[in-house]
Amino acid sequence: MSRIGNKPITVPEGVEVKLDGQSITVKGPKGTLEREIHKNIKVTLDNNVITVTRPDDQKENRSLHGLTRTLINNMIQGVKEEFTRKLEVNGVGYRAQKQGKKLVLTLGYSHPVEMEEPEGITFEVPNPNEIIVRGIDKEKVGQTAAVIRTKRPPEVYRGKGIKYAEEVIRRKEGKAGKK
Repeated sequence: MSRIGNKPITVPEGVEVKLDGQSITVKGPKGTLEREIHKNIKVTLDNNVITVTRPDDQKENRSLHGLTRTLINNMIQGVKEEFTRKLEVNGVGYRAQKQGKKLVLTLGYSHPVEMEEPEGITFEVPNPNEIIVRGIDKEKVGQTAAVIRTKRPPEVYRGKGIKYAEEVIRRKEGKAGKK
């Protein structure tokens, strides 16, 4: 029995949900999202309440039940208010800046690292040591933030690199600290 899968989703005001066979379209003030639903999962919409059901208790159907409900809920949240992911750039001379639709990172390499904004994602650089990734699709926002982080992951001895704002880097002692 899936506790998350059984929870009904209430569609807030200003958000329009359209079911067409096994595809769902969610339209809101921030944009439109569309997704295909697995053939084994049944989604119903009545009186602005979405319910997700599964045909039986097979392992695959059980795992898809909660996942589908969460994906639909994330779509509704995303079109109502955007998702954001905040990154911090730490290190002497490390910085980020935005040039048009490009994010330019200076990370100690011999060249600046440039990243183009993917479709549906926007970058904000309030100060040179902070990057904010915004978008209505939670999956895309998280993936884009992860790709930015891979350009220079945080290092455990001095903490240099790009990390998530809420991430805690466990620092290691250097060679001199062993005595």
